[in-house]
Amino acid sequence: MTPRSTIAVERALRRLEQTEPHIRAWVRVDADGARAAAARAPDGALFGVTFGVKDIIDVAGLPTECGSPLRRGRVAAADAWLVDRLRRAGAVPLGKTVTTEFAYFEPGPTRNPHGLAHTPGGSSSGSAAAVADDVVPLALGSQTAGSLTRPASFCGVAGYVAPVGAWPTTGFTGLSPTLDAPGLLATRVSDLIAAVDAVDGTHAEDPAAVRALVWTGAELADIDPAMHEALRRTVRALAADGTGTDGLGDEVGTAGLTEAHATVMAYEAARSLRAEARHPESLSTHLNELLERGRSTAEDTYDAALAVRDGARTAILRLLERVDVILAPAAPGPAPHGLGATGSPVLSRPWQLLGLPVVTVPGHRDPYGMPLGLQLVGHPERVGRLLGIARYTETVVRRIAESAP
Repeated sequence: MTPRSTIAVERALRRLEQTEPHIRAWVRVDADGARAAAARAPDGALFGVTFGVKDIIDVAGLPTECGSPLRRGRVAAADAWLVDRLRRAGAVPLGKTVTTEFAYFEPGPTRNPHGLAHTPGGSSSGSAAAVADDVVPLALGSQTAGSLTRPASFCGVAGYVAPVGAWPTTGFTGLSPTLDAPGLLATRVSDLIAAVDAVDGTHAEDPAAVRALVWTGAELADIDPAMHEALRRTVRALAADGTGTDGLGDEVGTAGLTEAHATVMAYEAARSLRAEARHPESLSTHLNELLERGRSTAEDTYDAALAVRDGARTAILRLLERVDVILAPAAPGPAPHGLGATGSPVLSRPWQLLGLPVVTVPGHRDPYGMPLGLQLVGHPERVGRLLGIARYTETVVRRIAESAP
């Protein structure tokens, strides 16, 4: 009998052959390596699951090129920590997915499976599109600003950003050590839950009662009316089910956090990519501008941004001891039309600076059929509860979608 893992690999390769010319989510498909890995995969919790790997994350024997000619042909000697954990659970890497240049703003070739003329989002774009295109049920990403939450929302898939520091970034090419966090993209929240459990043993907790603070993000961005409506309908349905909801005011100062996030990211990126900055002709305008801002940022300014983070983190952790989650739009609206930009990460910046775990819940659509995701932000020491609430919220969103005219 053919092992389930081998069947899954062949099925993924067939689907990829059909759709990749249109979606362009993959940098490199390692068909032979995946077949060999499937034949020897351990019978673990994720046995038979194929996954894609964002091309800033090492897979032994494959290049990690980071969307840049400066890393072309650099072959990884070992698996990244997260890849190794998934292999140990029986999952099989299919290959490397497209990333923006060094996980920043310069777009890759990937298109949104829900509308080929629309961006798939930020640097985890290839991973999000590969899942949305039904090639793999799971893919690896990372987030420094909104690099995972935004493409999850735009492509209509579930996303998980681990608390900063919770999962090792060994084998990742980072941009900002204070902000970088690994994460996962999956078809639905239940798939995320299975993967997180396999990686670190965190079990989702089914909530008996939920307390949520609702954040519209309106002070940071112009929120699309369809996103406003998706949030409103979700809040109303959750309240009808007994969830306690209230509005999040300016207790944490999201505008100041957003500015501080940009300062920290630029300052640290200029140091992380110091060697690459010696070759500005090989870098995009976007990345050159970021590195120049980082080089010109004084250490006192950087320290002040970290102080803003520290004060707000104390306040938000106290708040998240009284409530379970913050419910908010995952992006200002649906994926923008055009492939020359990746959309705004602004609604993720405050939470990423604070190092909080985030789950993107898919299921809503705008009037033109483009996906709209909501994000749930939780306490870093209560990830199991966050995942359980996300699973419950996804069922509520599906109920809303099924009842739509």
